[in-house]
Amino acid sequence: MSQTSRGGGTAPPSTATALPTPKERRRLREALSLSEEQVAEVMGVTKATVKAWETGRSAPRGRKREAYVKLLRTGPEPSAAPEAPAASAAPASPASPEAGTSAGKPTPAPAGNVRPKAAAKRAARPPKAPARPGERPGPAPEPKAGPGPGAASASASGPEPGAQAPAGPESGAQALTGPESGPPNVSAPEPGSPDVSVPGLTPEEAFDALYAHAAPGLVHQAYLLTGRRALSREAVEHAFHRAWEHWPEVAVDADPVGWVRAAAYEYALSPWHRLRRAHKHPDAPPAEAGRRALLGALLDLPAPYRRTVLLYDGLGLDLPETAAETEASTPAAANRLLYAHTVIGERMPELADAGALRERLGALVAEAPTATLPAARAVRGGSERRARRMTRAVVGATAVLICVTALTAATAPTRYVPEVAPGQTVNGVPVRGGPQKLGEEDVELRDMLRSRPNPGPQRLVPVAG
Repeated sequence: MSQTSRGGGTAPPSTATALPTPKERRRLREALSLSEEQVAEVMGVTKATVKAWETGRSAPRGRKREAYVKLLRTGPEPSAAPEAPAASAAPASPASPEAGTSAGKPTPAPAGNVRPKAAAKRAARPPKAPARPGERPGPAPEPKAGPGPGAASASASGPEPGAQAPAGPESGAQALTGPESGPPNVSAPEPGSPDVSVPGLTPEEAFDALYAHAAPGLVHQAYLLTGRRALSREAVEHAFHRAWEHWPEVAVDADPVGWVRAAAYEYALSPWHRLRRAHKHPDAPPAEAGRRALLGALLDLPAPYRRTVLLYDGLGLDLPETAAETEASTPAAANRLLYAHTVIGERMPELADAGALRERLGALVAEAPTATLPAARAVRGGSERRARRMTRAVVGATAVLICVTALTAATAPTRYVPEVAPGQTVNGVPVRGGPQKLGEEDVELRDMLRSRPNPGPQRLVPVAG
């Protein structure tokens, strides 16, 4: 299996066309109060394409890439979207997309007759002439703080001058996150994660470093999600198999640990494992009462809620990053967190406070893992063997299909001749008209008449006796 090193031949993309990470694309869009439909209309693509861009399954190219980067990094023009007074700002609804924009700096919404779609189209246009005297320039992007347990704490420096402060009661998403810095250009990697994009490292060395750094902790996290130790080790090994198969993509990702973590969580929480006898029932709970109660409360939650609360409270991700990794909207992730906090607080009253739950769950996630894992070289070899088996299976199935098709084409008749069905006796239908079948006497009479000469009509005259 050939792998390509990131340090080879091609030059890195320029800053003007450098795409943020998929999580950051979604966060920047929500910070601009734009929906997926609005971005799709501005870019001239479908909503499914925009969703694929934000989940990392695909990326724009060429001019669409430049326009998409500019749309994410440039908000609506200040002249087209004047700020409204803070006293007249309407409170955000928990079910609205604006409920999750507290992860970035508050962005003023378009006022008057200006619609968000028109503002997004203006943001995607090429840069205009310099601002006229007296025109206030838009806010400049700021670097994003790296994720951590304190990522949701309020900033001590307060909001910047000219930023609109949110008014009214907090929504479900705003109650779970605090103000952070403005939209960044590129998302910062997780603190302490290895840099697998160093040009001097070979792909094998970079993969081994990532495996040694992230695999033990991911096994422990997968155990907290499933309660099954064997399944957690299998999920992490499967995730690193996929990472080695897609190593060029993982090597250039801003958060390789997050890439592997998402793959491990998806495999561990797959409902098909309930049909396997080895993973049908969870393992024996821990002996310590506190850990047993917290693990039981987590396992009683539905799988999406369990994953959301582990990412947010256990790993310290902010709300937009949690929503992006779970492929849910920011309000939906906020509602999942509120429901999970309520359920855990009812079972464990000492953890009814969100801060106490975050501290307890963070300490549980940060425990030293004790799982024994195979070596990184064995994982790479298993991934390559799996890729070879899949390739051989696909080639074999294709060859069999070609042979069957060729045999069918060679033996198939060139024209269709319908078969005549045999006759059957049908009761209740009169016999076919025409002469009846002669009996023995009739046959003798016919033979006699044919053998004698025909004297003429007189033969019909009766002869007197």
